[in-house]
Amino acid sequence: MNYAEFNRNHIHYAPLSKRENKLHILTIDQDCKNEKLSDNLLQRLEPIAQEILQARRRNASVVCTFGAHTIKNGLGHTLSSCIEEGWFTHLATNGAGIIHDWEFSYQGKSSEDVRANVREGQFGTWEETGFYINLALIIGAYEGRGYGESVGSMIQRQGLHIPTRDELLEIITHRRVLWKSAAAADLLESIDAFQIPEGWMSIPHQYRDYSIQAKAFQLNVPFTGHPMFGHDIIYTHSMNKGAAVGRTAEHDFLRFVESISNLEGGVYLSIGSAIMSPMIFEKALSMTRNVAKQNGCDISDCSIIVVDLQPETWDWARGEPPMENPAYYLRFMKTFNRMGCRIDYLCMDNRQFLTGLNHVLTRLTKQMKKVES
Repeated sequence: MNYAEFNRNHIHYAPLSKRENKLHILTIDQDCKNEKLSDNLLQRLEPIAQEILQARRRNASVVCTFGAHTIKNGLGHTLSSCIEEGWFTHLATNGAGIIHDWEFSYQGKSSEDVRANVREGQFGTWEETGFYINLALIIGAYEGRGYGESVGSMIQRQGLHIPTRDELLEIITHRRVLWKSAAAADLLESIDAFQIPEGWMSIPHQYRDYSIQAKAFQLNVPFTGHPMFGHDIIYTHSMNKGAAVGRTAEHDFLRFVESISNLEGGVYLSIGSAIMSPMIFEKALSMTRNVAKQNGCDISDCSIIVVDLQPETWDWARGEPPMENPAYYLRFMKTFNRMGCRIDYLCMDNRQFLTGLNHVLTRLTKQMKKVES
């Protein structure tokens, strides 16, 4: 059967500079630096920091997954510190987290008025966000990169390399590597449709230093993006290519699974992500346990730390709560609880949690170095 498809070429895309934004990176970054940390908060976080440091001494994974609000709260520098020090070995976020980090690095501002712009038919239809992020993913798919790495590379390198038509046609025609030929065809179609010249495309990112994606790319630390098709504003743009999204997201999911395969004795942090984090984690843990059990091993000695704003209404050491308990956060906490690892839930703002954890990790690391010396 033939079904009609909406033609995105009819959409008018407005310049990103014309959009009113709710958040400015310089302001929210300063808010992070001024965050007040109580003694009670720091005491609550010390056992978690100890577990992270013990995991790193074992060379086990410390995976930190987070929702877009972690980026919107200006925690890029805090996360950068955590990977620079080697405390976190893997960062993962959803498609919105990727976008907010990019917009902050590109123009220093992000977060539009969704209600007002949907009413005017202008929500998400911004030229630079849709054009550059989608093009980065199309090129990343051609280069064999992951979703987060493709965008992080563009930010860190301040641009994208556009191959020649002859190079792409050579790969398409000879089909030595089929996935490469298919990705080259997507890229060539985009180059022709938008009349993009070959060579280096300079894309200045004035606020690059605030980007956690760029820092992760620079340090060669996995930063994976886990999008859901149609959820993010880049899908409104005619540059969008579903195959490129799929290729880069598949790379990232498998990189995430690889990190989970090293979680024995490690720590999994889920911060403000009630959907993406438990969904990808349960599949990854099952996959890695499947392989581990074939080799007489298991992945069971690990800690899961879940941070969200829902009130703490249940002691998870007692098992699962009764089904009639209506608390919202129980829906995704039950998913984590069935995974067979130690679990702790903290009702806490992500800014307080990460800045506080960074503070405690810094103190404990200095103490350890002092003792060792």
